[in-house]
Amino acid sequence: MSTLMDMPAVAECSVAGCSYNDHSHCHAAAVTIGGGSGDAQCTTFIPLSVKGGLDKVVTHVGACQRSECTHNSSLECTAASIRIGAGHDEADCLTFTPA
Repeated sequence: MSTLMDMPAVAECSVAGCSYNDHSHCHAAAVTIGGGSGDAQCTTFIPLSVKGGLDKVVTHVGACQRSECTHNSSLECTAASIRIGAGHDEADCLTFTPA
């Protein structure tokens, strides 16, 4: 089981329309990566005008449902860090690499 310190950090989020984004930094406690085959969507994305999240936080990947990603081991992300940005969807894991 991973500890918070072992979980990869969200190094950058360029999705300006997400309520958790503040100056390219994610303020959610953790994000979940989901999506369909060949797609790695940040399912924590919430397009609200109200800002959410915590004031001082280093966001981590809480869960990754993309088992076909090379960084995925038993549904845990093993990348050093990830980037979130526009891809197939408005908020995708740009670190996603199909195995």
